[in-house]
Amino acid sequence: MIHYSTQTMPPMFGYKFLSGAVIPRPIAWISTVSNDGQKTNAAPFSFFNVVAPNLVSVSILGGPYGRKDTSRNILETESAVIHLINIDNIKEMNQTAASFPPEMSEIEAFDLSSSVSETSPAPSLENAPIRLEVKLHQHIPIEQNGYLVSDLFILEVTDYFFKEEIFDEAHAYIIPEKFQPIARLAGNTYATLGDLFDVERPQ
Repeated sequence: MIHYSTQTMPPMFGYKFLSGAVIPRPIAWISTVSNDGQKTNAAPFSFFNVVAPNLVSVSILGGPYGRKDTSRNILETESAVIHLINIDNIKEMNQTAASFPPEMSEIEAFDLSSSVSETSPAPSLENAPIRLEVKLHQHIPIEQNGYLVSDLFILEVTDYFFKEEIFDEAHAYIIPEKFQPIARLAGNTYATLGDLFDVERPQ
């Protein structure tokens, strides 16, 4: 096997190797608002997963302007809205990955349709099959050599919203074939759900 030691390899390789090996990853398209309610923000993050029932995690790396707007807004308002991605909104999601200065709103710049959320002060983006309104449960700053590398957030889901066509309400069940989520690989590459198969768990 080809071997690299983190003690000697270039630091950037750590990101390249993990983002290429830990695949596919779900995408959290997160909308937030500043504490004064004047600046809205939307951005995608793929260091995202489930922690426990009603708890999710998202890790937000720093950007060219320092701590990202999403992190700052979550810390200020202790709230956000997470939208999940499929083919219907991947173009809009990708646009909001641009590195905008803090005073610019991706929601306004790309004319994204939004509405008032149920419990979060952040706006809800209407073009999403699933959205999760969340509140801050725990914030863990990740530091290395005295520098902030990322903000790790544990977020508690307060409200779930599903488009009717992807949800079996009688069984409280998300239909994956209808949802058709988009997953993140490495670089500019994404993946669709692909074939589904069952493997029976041992007793």
